[in-house]
Amino acid sequence: MYNRHFGLHENPFSIAPDPRYLYLGRRHQEALAHLIYGVTEGGGFVQLTGDVGVGKTMLIRALLERLPDDVDVALVLYPILSVQEFVSIICDELRVDYPKDNPSLKVLIDLLNAYLLENHAIGRRTVLIIDEAQNLSRDVLEQLRLLTNLETNKDKLLQILLVGQPELSNMLAQRDLRQLAQRITARYSLKALFPNETCNYIRYRCRMGGAKVPLFTRLAMSRVHRLSGGIPRTINIVCDRSLLGAYSRGKTYVGAGVVRRAADQIGQPIPKSFWLRPSVLALVPLTALLAVWGWQFSPLLQDAWYDAQPVASIQRDDAEPAPQKIQPTPIGANMQAANEADSSAETPAPAEREQRPTLDEVLANPNTVTDTEAAFAGLFARWGLEYSSVGDQAGCVRAAKSGLRCIFRSGTWNNLRHLNRPAVIELVDADGQKHHVLISGLRGDKVSSYFGGERYDFPISEMDRYWYGQYLLLWKPPITSKRSLKRGMRGKSVLWLRNVLARYNSRPTPSIRNSRFDRALEEQVKAFQRDHRLAPDGVVGRLTLIQLNTYDPDNAPPLLWQVSKAETG
Repeated sequence: MYNRHFGLHENPFSIAPDPRYLYLGRRHQEALAHLIYGVTEGGGFVQLTGDVGVGKTMLIRALLERLPDDVDVALVLYPILSVQEFVSIICDELRVDYPKDNPSLKVLIDLLNAYLLENHAIGRRTVLIIDEAQNLSRDVLEQLRLLTNLETNKDKLLQILLVGQPELSNMLAQRDLRQLAQRITARYSLKALFPNETCNYIRYRCRMGGAKVPLFTRLAMSRVHRLSGGIPRTINIVCDRSLLGAYSRGKTYVGAGVVRRAADQIGQPIPKSFWLRPSVLALVPLTALLAVWGWQFSPLLQDAWYDAQPVASIQRDDAEPAPQKIQPTPIGANMQAANEADSSAETPAPAEREQRPTLDEVLANPNTVTDTEAAFAGLFARWGLEYSSVGDQAGCVRAAKSGLRCIFRSGTWNNLRHLNRPAVIELVDADGQKHHVLISGLRGDKVSSYFGGERYDFPISEMDRYWYGQYLLLWKPPITSKRSLKRGMRGKSVLWLRNVLARYNSRPTPSIRNSRFDRALEEQVKAFQRDHRLAPDGVVGRLTLIQLNTYDPDNAPPLLWQVSKAETG
């Protein structure tokens, strides 16, 4: 969603192992040199180990691109196999013909040996590369050792590259596998990037993605290294989410604060060593003082970095909310008409169902509109707003000017059902092309979607082939200027909370205006949270507010499906 905003032609931080994005730090250069030497000069086994996400698979892809033309490669990516299945896959990779009616292991080995001898006779070499080799069974490892016995008087006919996690080294160090371990001619343990390499890695991937200017500040890149430990896959995840966070706020670069919130959102903990640094320990007294000041004079803030609402001046809970510069269009007729259009087309006639195009056909049609701006325009229309009339900034900034906030997350259809708001999702087709589509309804196993202005209903199973869980939706905060409500607070927001809970529980509106968040109200909030599968902590945070808004008839939001109290438990 952020590519055009930052001038990128593709996502520079995809976790797919694209060799074009390989950044060769010092350790990665050494590892690649070991692999090339072992494959082109050595014999027997070559071993590469490294922790999860450090870049082993990327190095394999880079190695394949650098191999000479006289090398044939068998690549095994899923090694959890029996011995016979394993040898069959090697034959398949090398295009060795063998009987398909359950051939014996001896037949497979004989045919493979004949192929290797023929290849050697014409001056070609054969390499077997096994990824995730720590998952190999002992029987398969023993068969690998036997395969290295296929040799001439001078040369090994098959060179084997074992790539795996550190557990592979531990496994090969066991006594009963010492014969195999002795045949390993080259070993390398791949480590994480150094701090300066992390900065260069981020810059390199941004340039490869099409960036013309720096997208991360120096401090932000240092924060990425500290939070990721220099692990390339984790760097990609943190940077990708950081760009999304900057995009949702309308920024043209990523600062350290955005990186920190991004890491929190994806559950990336801050390394313990960071907290033990003297410079950080020196800040503890000051932090405690600021915390006390904030508890007394500022509202309780939850981490809601996806909210695109600009930070306003601190207000008391019973103060009038600050006026919006651009008042949102009333959510009345436009939203009602859109909902009626959805309901009228909910059940197509049999003839229409037969003529319904598939999702493949819709995405392949060059006239199908799937750009981000069109999807945002449709999402705004669900809320009764004209997207083009609210400035020309990023979509979430326009939403903030209209009194709405953005939430961008990864999840499932059940998450969308639970939040129950129209959403923009990202579909990725077979060519890697991204399409942004408005989801306006979820009914059973059917999804109502809009491609530009055209509505299509598809089965969830059909959409699942293209959707990897990313979605963006809008929600409208109540009158409070605070991010959450808790016991002890007072003000109009508490009155709003009492009224909504009374309606939810089918009780009359309270006649006595009690603006204090007391223990009884906290128990009502906990019961509501339990009904909606939320943590029953009694604190009205963002997710609880979204669910409460569903039952607010004075400010009813657009919904994916009509909800009643009986359906929430």
